[in-house]
Parts: sequence; structure tokens; C-alpha cells
Amino acid sequence: MNSEKVLGYQPGNTFIHHLNATTKLIFLLLVSIACMVTYDTRFLAVICVFSLACLKLANIKWQQISFIVKFILAFAIINILAVFIFQPTYGQNLYESKNILLKAGYFTVTKEELFYLLNLILKYICSVPLVLLFLLTTNPSQFASSLNKIGISYKISYAVSLALRYIPTIQTDYWAISAAQQARGNELSKKASLGKRIKGTLNIVMPLIFSSIDRIDIISTAMQLRRFGSKKKRTWYVYKPFKPADYAVTLLAVVIVVIVIILWQLNGGRFYNPFR
Repeated sequence: MNSEKVLGYQPGNTFIHHLNATTKLIFLLLVSIACMVTYDTRFLAVICVFSLACLKLANIKWQQISFIVKFILAFAIINILAVFIFQPTYGQNLYESKNILLKAGYFTVTKEELFYLLNLILKYICSVPLVLLFLLTTNPSQFASSLNKIGISYKISYAVSLALRYIPTIQTDYWAISAAQQARGNELSKKASLGKRIKGTLNIVMPLIFSSIDRIDIISTAMQLRRFGSKKKRTWYVYKPFKPADYAVTLLAVVIVVIVIILWQLNGGRFYNPFR
């Protein structure tokens, strides 16, 4: 199977790859929270451009993220449509004005509603690239050691490391089982109908669950044999200390949060209203 189809850590030599894993997690959490809190379109647009530029800087290829991006895009479209269908007047109530673009009774389209939906789309574009950057540029072992060094239990840190390592393993198993199913004559490619592909995907889930349980049992047994957890502390072979670049990126995340707080004060709340 092509390794570029697997969403997991991809070694690299870029600036983002060299950052401490904890730095990347702090940046991801702070910026994501800032983007979730605010509805200032100007701020969200800037973060969108910044997030996409970071993907380019990290040399992330489209083949590596195409599957998950398409899945998130489909989910985002469903979410946007659901928001509009259930409350198409939310935008005009929120911005306290009404500029009609298309009059259609209950589903009347206003500039305010479209502007609100635009903000929701921008939130997805802000957050998704940052999450993908974290997954694709973070060595799970380095991340675990960094978490432990800042005071988190090494047992929890190691559990997080195993979870990150297991993401590409699940994907590899999925594609392997899918290939085996297709070798038996079960068409799961784009040539098959949607219903047939959904049914085929469900047939993959059960073998995937059983293989995952079996692997968990093997890993648990191996850890017990090595007396994992018997000591209060442990050493890390791949620990990566903080460098000036890590402090600079952490400071940037704090500055972004401060900017959101300032915008909150200037806008008189979470929302930027261009219709005043």
C-alpha cells in the first residue's frame, strides 16, 4: 500500500518538524480555542491563510491528507446545510439586521445568514490544517517524553504515544482488509454503487475491530512482561529539550489569544458585525 495514504507521523527536515512536540500541542490548543471562541471574520481569515501556509512550509503532500480532508469537507457541508435548514434566520437575529438576497418563505436567504455560515467555514479551515500538521509532523515518542517532562504521568504520556502510533496502523489494516475483500470479488472502488460501497465498508469494520483487539492484547502482554508501570519514573531515549524556536512559537500562540481578547473588547463580544 502507498504509505502516502496513511495519516500518521511523516519524518521531515522542516522548521515545524524540528519544533518540540509539546510546543506544537500548546500552539494547536491555544489557537484552536481562540478560533472557536471568536467570530471575527478578519481574524479567522488571517489564521486560515497562516494555517494553510504552515502546511506548505511542512511539505505536506495532498496525497497524505486527501482522504481525511474529503471526509471533513463532507461533514462540514452537512453541518452547514443543517445549520441553515434548522434556523435560516439565525444570522439576521445575531447581527440585528436583514438584507434579503433570495426570498423563499422559511428558507429566505439573507446576507447575514451567509456571513455567519462563512464564519463557520473559516473555523474549519483554521483548525483542520493545524490538527493535520500536529499528526503528520509529531514523533509520538518525542511527544510522550515531552508531556512527561512537563509533569504529566509517564503512563498517560505513553498511552497518548500509543494512540498516535495506532492511527496509521488502523489505516494500514483497513486498506489491507479492503484489498483482501476486493480480491474476493467485492467491489469497493468508485466503480461500485454508493450502497454497495457502504455495505462493503461495514464488512471491513468487524475484521478491523477483531484485529485491533488482538493487537491491544499483544501490546498489553508485552508491556506487562517488561514491568511497565512498576516504577514511579522512567527515562526517555528521544527526549527533545525546548529551544529558542519553541519559546518563540509558544509566545506567538499566547499573542494570538491576546489578540482575540482585544477583538472581543473592540467588537463588544465574540461577533464582528459589518452590518452596523
